Amino acid sequence: MSLGRGGDDAWMVAPVPHGAAFDPDHPGIVACAPGTRVEVAALARFQQMALLGLDRLPVGVELDGAVVLGSGPVAVGCALELHRRGARPIHVCTARRKAAIEGVPGTRIEAQSGVAHLVIDAAGDPQRAVSMLAAGGVLGLLGTPEEAATIAAAQAHRQGWTVVGMHELADHHPGRYQDAYATVAGWLAAELDSGLVAAWCRTVPGHRAPEVFASLAEPERRLPEPVILFDWSCDA
Repeated sequence: MSLGRGGDDAWMVAPVPHGAAFDPDHPGIVACAPGTRVEVAALARFQQMALLGLDRLPVGVELDGAVVLGSGPVAVGCALELHRRGARPIHVCTARRKAAIEGVPGTRIEAQSGVAHLVIDAAGDPQRAVSMLAAGGVLGLLGTPEEAATIAAAQAHRQGWTVVGMHELADHHPGRYQDAYATVAGWLAAELDSGLVAAWCRTVPGHRAPEVFASLAEPERRLPEPVILFDWSCDA
């Protein structure tokens, strides 16, 4: 996603290809309220994904005790949205030491979770996610899995699982997309400590993008912040 300023100096987010320039005329653009800080605008992008994904869950699914698999930006956005909806506690399953996601109120960090009625895969690892899913439970696929990733149909059948694709553009409606973004951006700005939001974001000069992306494949992440913003203006 690409962040840029609008005519009223508000931050806007354009869904352009990775590495592409900001396009203020893109039809899928969403905007924050004027005065919103850039860290809120960026973090809201990931919570927006979770809001739209969680709205796809079956009616009546219990959110308390949900497991979130992962600790990257998608997982942080998911934990924040679960917290906004009142879920307590939120179990976060990650092998990453001192993961920044532990700052989300109501989270419990675990290297391996027990079985749960709701597991949300925010890491693109559905096989690991189903190992934590109770019989009759719901699996939400929020992180993008590899094309070859599979879930055994016979196992899902016998266990009575409900599997929910949570891609944000499924059944996409532009007005709802903007409403979701405005909702979470407003909540982040009003309800979360500004220092905590800033601690989840790191801004680096745009020319360092190849170096930073290469570091993400390393076993231990060099940059602890889950949300990385590349600032191309400082390279101009």
